[in-house]
Amino acid sequence: MTDLDSRLRAWRHDLHRRPEPAFAEHATSAYLAEALEAAGLDVVTGVGGTGVVASLTRGRSGRAVGLRADMDCLPIDEPGTHAHVSRNPGFMHACGHDGHMAMLLGAAAVLAAEGGFDGTVRFVFQPAEEPGRGARAMLDDGLLARFPVQAMYGLHNWPGAPAGHFLTRAGSIMAGEDNFEIRIRGRGGHAARPHMVVDPIVVGAEIVLALQTVVARNVDPAQPAVVSCTDISTDGARNAIPGEVVIRGDTRSFDPAVAALLEERVRRLCEGIGAAHGATCAVTYTHEFAPTVNDPACVAAAVEAAVAVAGEDGVDPDCAPVMPSEDFGVLAGAVPACFALLGNGTEPGRGGDPLHSREYDFNDAVLRTGTDFYVTLARRVLAAGAPAAAPAR
Repeated sequence: MTDLDSRLRAWRHDLHRRPEPAFAEHATSAYLAEALEAAGLDVVTGVGGTGVVASLTRGRSGRAVGLRADMDCLPIDEPGTHAHVSRNPGFMHACGHDGHMAMLLGAAAVLAAEGGFDGTVRFVFQPAEEPGRGARAMLDDGLLARFPVQAMYGLHNWPGAPAGHFLTRAGSIMAGEDNFEIRIRGRGGHAARPHMVVDPIVVGAEIVLALQTVVARNVDPAQPAVVSCTDISTDGARNAIPGEVVIRGDTRSFDPAVAALLEERVRRLCEGIGAAHGATCAVTYTHEFAPTVNDPACVAAAVEAAVAVAGEDGVDPDCAPVMPSEDFGVLAGAVPACFALLGNGTEPGRGGDPLHSREYDFNDAVLRTGTDFYVTLARRVLAAGAPAAAPAR
């Protein structure tokens, strides 16, 4: 194992032990800032709350590229006995953000020590990716005005894909996410006298089933979409029919027109079914994540770097889009960008456990692959003698 490999694992394990949730990544931010400053980078903390931006300049071209990693964890209690298990009860890095940060720290260390590029690399460590709020917070805090770039790139580990295999595509790669809450109000009462009540559980059950027809019978089959009810709660008891039922869930889509259709159908079905039973249905519908849409030119640059690291057989340059959402989509809407997936492994216990599960752990075997990708990408995009890029939009 090389010295860099050892440092990558040490960073990853340190960060894994200290998971912090959205906008509370204070110790994480301090840890990153210390490591980046030790490598000789110009570091600014507190961007968008707890975000960190480190800049590294070589040469005089005036060009700049951004490399982004996410920082926050999930409110999941981690089991396990491995040495780097979470020391913050109730929280764990169940999505691999610890590995994402370690790879970006590795790239910063290599580029600071060895150079090989002409321009400025911005290392962007973003808070609050999980709730989809951190990218907007950084932009609202002047991210692109204070730290201008011509393009932004990011990686996310991907269980189920072979370790070290890259996947990306031009256009939409990750879906947008909207959330809904359906509050059904009926009339509660004794479970033995159902004729005296307006049962919101019956209304809710009909709504849950009806919502499954939205994608099947309202959305063009060529357009990907998902409607999921994920939580149901009531104010009832064993022998009391409730007066209120709350259904929560989310929808996923890539096309704004499809997203609008999903919202319209959810509202109309709920209102209609509620009225048919003499109940009322109030729908709260919020837009949480924008779709992540990759710029074709940025994809070409990312694919070139990935092939240089993993070989042509290790890169899928036109993968199928996936339905999970990513806060990187907000950044990709503000500046040309490319988001790619990095295979974390296919076997449980060796990178193949699902994201957001208690069993998940980032696969240390791909740390060097991601680091080498970032280094190669920065050097190719900011190659000496390359024409200046267009200003960031």
